[in-house]
Amino acid sequence: MGLFSDLFTWWHGDTLGTRLYTWRKGERVGEDGLGNVYYKERNGTRRWVIYKNLSEASQIPPEWHAWIHFITNEPPTDEDYKPRPWEEAHRPNLTGTYEAYRPPGSVMRPRVQEQPLDYEPWSPESS
Repeated sequence: MGLFSDLFTWWHGDTLGTRLYTWRKGERVGEDGLGNVYYKERNGTRRWVIYKNLSEASQIPPEWHAWIHFITNEPPTDEDYKPRPWEEAHRPNLTGTYEAYRPPGSVMRPRVQEQPLDYEPWSPESS
């Protein structure tokens, strides 16, 4: 299954064509904390990412997103960036996973055992 998936599937990393193109024309720029590897063409006109796991655009952290979309020319590996204290770590889109946000009242939210009442409600039969 390994060779077959390498030849025909793109959602588990890179295809054979992408691998060959990367080998011929790509220059490795860096890697993010999730294990995604970033490349640029040797003459600098194209940039791309080879995902470690599922090919999902939300897997790209903000600093690499800016570089891959030509918002900045310096890759995060060349910058001395320190996150601000209020910044949270990047998390990919969790929709469809167990960790997805489910608001109160959602049918997908796990049931929480109801807390016992700390009072006994009045009923007309008890008076």
